[in-house]
Amino acid sequence: MGDWTFFSNYGHVLVCLAQNKQARLRDVAQEVGITERAVQKIVRDMQDAGFLTISKQGRCNRYRINKRKSLRHGLESHCTVGKLLALVARPASGPIETAEVETKIQQAAASEAPPVTAEPEAASKPAAKAPVLPEKKKQPKKEESRKTGPVDIRQQGSLF
Repeated sequence: MGDWTFFSNYGHVLVCLAQNKQARLRDVAQEVGITERAVQKIVRDMQDAGFLTISKQGRCNRYRINKRKSLRHGLESHCTVGKLLALVARPASGPIETAEVETKIQQAAASEAPPVTAEPEAASKPAAKAPVLPEKKKQPKKEESRKTGPVDIRQQGSLF
């Protein structure tokens, strides 16, 4: 089966910097599994393309990611860096919760999605009234398990 991943080294570096904006490039290189020189080139390329800005704070660099920038390839250009990072980057405080990701995706999709229109057939038919159900009593929530099912691509717009 081969050793391959869905993201390139550029994607891995971006995710590492999103998780820790104060990371040393040496640490990023070790986490990604490439040389420090390769990370320096990737960071410089991302800076030149407008995906990153670098500021000095004392002897350390701080990295700011432009989350509004669209992804570069034509297949993913409708998606922003922020959407991608909302799906894959863990915040510094710990693992990202599924509910948080779904909320972020829905917010991003609502702000960028075109208005939904009804199909012509549905417009000509009279709307059926939904039955009114009695209100259920709310029971105390048990510890909810994380959703591990497939992601609905139509809901989020795109995976990348």
